[in-house]
This record gives sequence, C-alpha cells and structure tokens, in this order.
Amino acid sequence: MRQRLPCLKSLGGRMFEERKDRRPRVVVIGGGITGLAAAHRLIELSAGREDAFEILLLEGAGRVGGIVHTHRRDEFLLEGGPDSFISEKPAAVELARRIGLDEHLIHTEAHNRRSFIVREGRLCPVPQGFQLLAPSRLRPFLASEIFSWTGKARIALDLVLPRRKSDSEDESLAAFVRRRFGREALERMAQPMVGGIYTADPERLSLRATMPRFLEMERRERSLILAMRRANRQNQAEEANGTSGARYSLFLSFDEGIETLTRALVARLPHEAIRLHTKVRLLLRHRSSNDGATQWKIITEAGETIEADAVCVALPAHAAAHLLRDVDERLTANLNSITHASTATINLAFRRADVPHPLDGFGFVTPAIERLSTLACTFSSVKFANRAPQDYVLLRLFVGGALQPEMFRLDEEKMIEAVRGDLRTLLRIEKPPLFSVVEKWTDSMPQYTLGHIERIAALRAHLNDYPSLVLAGNYLDGAGIPDCIRSGEIAAEEMIGRMQTERDAR
Repeated sequence: MRQRLPCLKSLGGRMFEERKDRRPRVVVIGGGITGLAAAHRLIELSAGREDAFEILLLEGAGRVGGIVHTHRRDEFLLEGGPDSFISEKPAAVELARRIGLDEHLIHTEAHNRRSFIVREGRLCPVPQGFQLLAPSRLRPFLASEIFSWTGKARIALDLVLPRRKSDSEDESLAAFVRRRFGREALERMAQPMVGGIYTADPERLSLRATMPRFLEMERRERSLILAMRRANRQNQAEEANGTSGARYSLFLSFDEGIETLTRALVARLPHEAIRLHTKVRLLLRHRSSNDGATQWKIITEAGETIEADAVCVALPAHAAAHLLRDVDERLTANLNSITHASTATINLAFRRADVPHPLDGFGFVTPAIERLSTLACTFSSVKFANRAPQDYVLLRLFVGGALQPEMFRLDEEKMIEAVRGDLRTLLRIEKPPLFSVVEKWTDSMPQYTLGHIERIAALRAHLNDYPSLVLAGNYLDGAGIPDCIRSGEIAAEEMIGRMQTERDAR
C-alpha cells in the first residue's frame, strides 16, 4: 500500500495536498543512502529550533536504501550492493558513531589480508605494498608473477622519468599509467584494480576526478615509486607506534551487514516523514502567493502534487535530469552528460569441501584482456566474520560495468552459468552452488569521465540560480558509501543555510 499524505483533495483530475501544517517543508527525493543521510542531517539540524521545519522523504520503490541491500538466507549474510567502506573517508564512521552503531562496526578478518589478480587463468597474489598503480616495496614487486620481466623493467623506468610539464589538461587513467609505467602495468594491474572500484573504462576515466593523489605525487616527488616508498616508510613507523594499521584494516562493515546503517537511519526519522511507492514524475518551480518566495510543486506518477519550500534531489544524474526538465535546460543538459554503467552482483553459496582452492585471500579481480565474464569476486566468508556457517563458503561476484555491458544484459540463468565457468577455471569448483542470488543495478555507477570536474563545477554554478534546490549523489564527488553520506549531509547543510539567507532577505 502506498503511504499517502493526509488531506489530499481532487481538483481537475489531479490530487492536490491541503496543507494544515504551515511549517517550512523540505522534501528529499530519493531514499538511497544519500537521501537518507540528507534527511537525517536535516533532522539533526532541526533539533531544538523554534522554527523547525517539516521533512518529507519520497522513494519510488517499496524499500529505502537503494543499492545498499543486506539480507539473510538460511545462515548466510548476503550483500546485494556494497559490502564495506573505507575509514580513510570519515563520513560513514562519524555517522555510525553519532547514531550509536560503534559496537556494530567490524574490520576485515585479520588473516589472509591480500587479494589476487588473474593472469593466464591463474590467481596471482597482488605484491605486498602495491597500491593500485605503483609499488612501494621493490622485492615483492620483482618476485610477482603478474608482470613479465619486460613489464617490470618498464614500470621501474618511473624512477627516472621526468614529471609531466603541465597538469592543466585532464588526463585519463590509461594515459597516465602508460606514461609512467607502460602498457603492461595498465592492462595487468591498473585496469582491473580500478575497474573493481569504478567499473569504468580507463581510457575515459578522469584521474584528476578519481585519484588526484597520484597526480599530486608526481608533481611533488616526480617518481610515484619513490613517493610510495616514502609513504610506506611513514606508515610502517606509524604502525610501530600503534597509530596505523595495514591497508586492509581500513575496510569496515557492520556485524549484520551494510544495511545496518540504513535501517538505523530510518529508525531515527519520523514515521510520517517517509513515503514509499511514491515515484516523482516532474519538479516545477513557482512563487508563493503570500511572500513571493520560491516554492516547488512535486508531481508524482500517481498524479499527486506535493508542495515544498525546498527540495533535495538525491537521485542518479539521469533521473535528476528527467525531473528538472521543465526547470532549467542547462541543468538538464549538464546532468545528462554524466553517463552511468550497470552492474550486477551474484552471491553463490558452497560447501567448503566443494571448493578446492584454499581461498587464502579476500578475492580477485580480472583484467579485461583475460576475456572472462567476471569483473571481480569477493570471498565474503573469508573477508568478514559470520557471513557463512562453519564449513561453508560464500562468494560474491560482479559482472557488467562499462567494459562488459553485454554481461549485464544476460538473464540470470546465463549470467550464473558464465561466472560458474570462471570459478571452474580459477577456483576449480565443479559442484553446483547450494543457491545463487542475482541482483541487478541498472545505471548505478556514475562514470567519472574526462572533464568531470568541469561538468560538476558548471552544474553547481547553474544551481546558484535556485537557492532552495540542492543536488546530492554518487555522481558528484565520489561513488563510495562515505562519499554518498558526505554528499547528502552537505546538501542538507547547504539547504538550511540557503533557506535562512532567503528568509533573512525577506
């Protein structure tokens, strides 16, 4: 059943709301992690204020949380979307602590803290100290089977290559890695590692928008290998002092899965603040007849009109563009210029005895040149505690993305058949899984392509014309859970500040 606003009346075939509560109303459109974070931050900012405002969150689906989806099957804990976040970006940890989830935060398991990369049908461990693009420790790098000796020699040239003369032009990840480390480093390491994060085409991915620290390393230190080695020595000193841990310790989750966070946020919002099954069709701007202030009419697919004094659109860029099509052509065009890729997760459960591989790591990523169906695989029951019963294994695979859209278009049966072929080759698993669960996420991963920073800057400049409208989402400043939370919270803070400024001006 749709949760409906009270006091709706019909006028000319369309449902209009008769508002009795005349407090300023802020509407958040989109109930994913970003929208929930925005709504919760609005509640925090409104607490104790004499001029507290009404908050309403509209979600088109029958549940909130978006791609954050945790569920149990028997004694297995399945993640349909992200399974962890990094503590280096503090927004998620800070929010968890504010809402009392400290004791539910967990780190990755202490054993087998490594990952693999596929080379010629085999799983090769990522060398210790290798961080996405460059090694910080030479001996493990030289001993690695991931690169040929020719490839290793080309990577080592980074030690003597000059820095780029100018960094004014946006550079793709592929161009940067080829320039500093060569083609093999791109194909065998950078593409699969970064592909596992952004599911993107490295030829189009903006390094400045996604990993600016590597550009800064080149500018400051010239050689990335030397910069990594210096950073590694500093990290080792911090670890010796007990102030830092290995990089895998940066990955966090919750004892009952990522949805622990979204459920807690829902519990802190007033029940009447959330409307499910309420898909928004159009957003219109108008002037209040009372004081001339800008207000918004939100038209739903059901034909209802909801009035708002301020709106936060926490949807993917293309969905936001569709809602704003009658508001501003520049906003719409800018939002539509941000492309998205579709991905799917596949959870497979096995008896431990049916998996010959020792699973002595957290998972693997697959270079595109290997021509396999799987982008990446997480050994979920190895990575985090209590994801599978004893003597059982839970694997979580990813398919699709910008480089393999055809995999996403397969039906579930063919998708499972394809990834099982990969597991047969890489993990020697012949037995069928106890069960399989596929979850598809259409247009879920924004592509931070060349020129992304400039596009977002132009988008924000256009938004200055609409003080009571803010945007939030994973297409702005980062795609991870902490980035989404930060985006939602900043949007809420900006909205309150703008409303206060407009109120003072009147």
